[in-house]
Amino acid sequence: MDKLNRIKSSIDSIVSLTDEEFLIFSDYLKVKTINKSELFLQEGQVCDFIGFVNFGVLIYFKTIENGNEVTTDFAFDGDWVTINESRLSNLPSLINIKAIENSELLMIKQQDLSNLYTKIPKLERLGRILMEQSFVKIARQSIDLQVLSAKERYESLLGNHPEIFQKVPLYHIANYLGVAPKSLSRIRKEFFQ
Repeated sequence: MDKLNRIKSSIDSIVSLTDEEFLIFSDYLKVKTINKSELFLQEGQVCDFIGFVNFGVLIYFKTIENGNEVTTDFAFDGDWVTINESRLSNLPSLINIKAIENSELLMIKQQDLSNLYTKIPKLERLGRILMEQSFVKIARQSIDLQVLSAKERYESLLGNHPEIFQKVPLYHIANYLGVAPKSLSRIRKEFFQ
């Protein structure tokens, strides 16, 4: 049950499941261990699951034509991980998800989740709220990238994820912020002066 404590707390913060409902839900969860640098989802695969990060750090990224990676998001302990566009439309993912440290996730298949929505209607509410949170996050990232300066984006990222600089290589952070690594070093230096 220890492996389930964090996901239970996350769910309880959104909807209240009875012990019996949570037990039914947890029967569908599979534990997946991912080693550092291992892909959790590869571009071109259909994302047919939702994962919950029990511990670890993952990055979402796109490989562009020249072979470089563009970091689009991060996932930390307690975050939900999926590619909604792929999962909901059953189309190949345009994004990769990779562990940047050894990680453990609890996974549920989309088909199982859809079936559980009927058995436990509160889970459908959970799914709706998680989708709304995901939408708000993506909208905020898009606006921030367009209207905030690099320093303001850095401050926002640091405020939302103070642990990021201990867990994520600087080139991924710079990439996510849309700045060169040298620019990130300059911004960090200015910020701490």
